[in-house]
Amino acid sequence: MEIRWEDGFTVEVRQADGTVVLSANREGLLSLARHLSDLAEAMPGTHLHYDAYNSLEEGSDELIIEKIP
Repeated sequence: MEIRWEDGFTVEVRQADGTVVLSANREGLLSLARHLSDLAEAMPGTHLHYDAYNSLEEGSDELIIEKIP
């Protein structure tokens, strides 16, 4: 699965007190929508892994989204 990002995207993930907040600009939301659409067509067990070293803003918490059967 190819992960493509819109130019100028910003995505941040924070977790506090059991709540996860995903914040993104327009380009980030469009990119994530494409990623989720691609994931929906992938095999079960396929996952998207985002962290500060892989596309998220510095200081972001890790986020994994997995397709299940």
